[in-house]
Amino acid sequence: MDTRSLVWWQWWNVAVVLYLWVWVPMCLSQATPSPQQQGEKLKFRLAGYPRKHNEGRVEIFYKGEWGTICDDDFTLENARVLCRQMGFVGATGWRHSAKYGPGTGKIWLDNVQCSGTEKSIEFCQSRGWGNSDCTHDEDAGVICKDERLPGFIESNIIEMQVDENRLEEIRLRPLLDGTAKRLPITEGIVEVKYKVGWAQICDVGWTSKNSRVICGMMGFPSEKKTKKNLYKQIKMRATKTKPKVIGSSATRMLGDRGQVNYRIHSVACTGNEVHLSVCSMEFSKANVSVPCQGGRPVVVSCVAGPQFSQISGKKPKIKQVTVRLKGGWKVGEGRVEVLKNNEWGTVCDDRWNLQSASVVCRELGFGTAKEALTGARMGQGLGPIHMNEVLCSGQEKSLWNCPFKNITSENCHHLEDASVKCNVPYIGFEKTVRIVGGRTDYEGRLEVKVGSGWGTICSEGWTTREAMVACRQLGLGYSLHAITETWYWDSSNVTDVVMSGVKCAGDEMRISDCQHHKSVSCKKAGTRFAAGVICSETASDLILHAPLVEQTVYIEDRPLHMLYCAAEEDCLSKSAAKANWPYGHRRLLRFSSQIHNIGRADFRPKAGRHSWVWHECHRHYHSMDIFTHYDLLSINGTKVADGHKASFCLEDTDCHEGISKRYECANFGEQGITVGCWDQYRHDIDCQWIDITDVKPGNYILQVVINPNFEVAESDFTNNAMKCNCKYDGHRVWLHKCHLGDSFSEEAEKKFEKYPGQLNNQIS
Repeated sequence: MDTRSLVWWQWWNVAVVLYLWVWVPMCLSQATPSPQQQGEKLKFRLAGYPRKHNEGRVEIFYKGEWGTICDDDFTLENARVLCRQMGFVGATGWRHSAKYGPGTGKIWLDNVQCSGTEKSIEFCQSRGWGNSDCTHDEDAGVICKDERLPGFIESNIIEMQVDENRLEEIRLRPLLDGTAKRLPITEGIVEVKYKVGWAQICDVGWTSKNSRVICGMMGFPSEKKTKKNLYKQIKMRATKTKPKVIGSSATRMLGDRGQVNYRIHSVACTGNEVHLSVCSMEFSKANVSVPCQGGRPVVVSCVAGPQFSQISGKKPKIKQVTVRLKGGWKVGEGRVEVLKNNEWGTVCDDRWNLQSASVVCRELGFGTAKEALTGARMGQGLGPIHMNEVLCSGQEKSLWNCPFKNITSENCHHLEDASVKCNVPYIGFEKTVRIVGGRTDYEGRLEVKVGSGWGTICSEGWTTREAMVACRQLGLGYSLHAITETWYWDSSNVTDVVMSGVKCAGDEMRISDCQHHKSVSCKKAGTRFAAGVICSETASDLILHAPLVEQTVYIEDRPLHMLYCAAEEDCLSKSAAKANWPYGHRRLLRFSSQIHNIGRADFRPKAGRHSWVWHECHRHYHSMDIFTHYDLLSINGTKVADGHKASFCLEDTDCHEGISKRYECANFGEQGITVGCWDQYRHDIDCQWIDITDVKPGNYILQVVINPNFEVAESDFTNNAMKCNCKYDGHRVWLHKCHLGDSFSEEAEKKFEKYPGQLNNQIS
């Protein structure tokens, strides 16, 4: 080879090396095309077993299908990005080689390389969506830091792995035409979605255990025997209708559009499954001459829970239970709380699964659980945590019958409170109410269905509690605002007022269950004064830290010359106006209060800062007229003294670890309380008291109520009040048994309210 050829060959080798070094990695490590640009929102979940709620195989929902990520080139930075997308503050590790078990379906991403600062995995380098040379034995998993991002609304769901290709949808079809109008449907033919239609299940070998599973999926706690002569009744009814379709009348009545298409047979459930897909079964084969020889389509009869057995305006009588759901905006969902020693407490989410969640749901009159949620996804509780590592089989009548461990403060915190979403019967309430005229699907003027038409609601007396019921009925979450003037929304199709005087307790399932006038009476009728709502999927939840009140209470005799500002803000009792100012004093019952936001949205004043009121004396802005009521009650409930706290300087005093303060009042700053933070009013601040100058020595009840006028929406108003037993001997004061209004059992609360008084100062 001559010199020129040798030089040319060397340059060619260099060029090839550069090409392979630059171009090939670019092909293998493309920037992941953003699904957001295609209008698609990615979903993420942790899966696999065994695992805790904050770890697992990473699965991504993309292009209508769940898939996994290959562990090639996987790093801790990748895990950090993924954990943040699933609502955790960060990652502590990751796992390779399908340590949580191999997944199924697509392997969506391979050779992922993140810096750790990306907002989404889609912005990291990778081969591209669906381009992988891996198998599911290389599925990657992550271990997230067990701390949630504040306000994160996506659920970290412990899901049952259901083969959606087998059974996508199941329904109960009413046996006779007229019964479909009566909801909920408790009896019918079990049908499964198949191709473009519906198919039936052969009843040969069908057992009550199978029926129990179906009823649980339909939202019912239990099953009942189907009447023996049911098919005979159907046949007689069908004969009377004289159908023209060829075939037996019973078959025509049972089949969909005159057809019986058996898809499944030989079903064998244990009765504890939460979905029919988990049961053992066989699928009917094509070209079988007799697909269900000697059998008929499966018919199931279910027993409705007390809430749904008779849908009426009256509340059903439900026996005293030892489990309840708190913080959810839909019927049948919320944080799980259990009663122990007459005090409500939460359940730790370690090993929390669908079987345990289903026991809770059935105990409360719902069906099986469709989601078992962890990481305080329905808000954090306050007080004791009664149970940990609950392991139910699914057959138990109560959660207390399941094996569990007692916990200590070292191994569980309220950040790990367990929650559930139960299957509930379809009752169609959302079809009898609608919102129109708003800018989005979550706001508008409220209309209710009357007969075949629609009409508006008079806004006189319309408050957050009424709006809460409306948003729940619409399936849109909590009420962010209750609107009493709707003139700024589209009014081209405004209807007449058909309902007035609406007054709700706040826990009704539909607006028609609330109190309202028998005949419409509305002083300000018309478009402008129709009731409206703005709904939201999240809401704040304020609670008072009761132990701090009990620990900091004392009496102060404060000179009148130091109370001019307090008098101006109406923080003294009425007799202060007749005092010999500036001489003399007022006797004040003082204590510190700490208000926590344990909800899923920041607590913000209803009024915008443009309408806040400046108070020169104390030099602060009032963002709410009344933020807290302080009442001293006699044993029979009569108010003997009161106080109030306007929300001057509503701000984040302090927060849990990892959560940043957002609100500060200085320099006309924004006011509010961040999720995971609290606002503390010290005992030595003006108006943080009750003026008891005119109160005689005796035994009383101290009551503190936050957000008393329901000005701001909260996910739970029942925990806004705090009560204490109070003894005042004329010189000193003692508080004991301070607790939130809904933290005791009914029996314990009655004993508290009938408290005869403390006979000595030794508080046990």
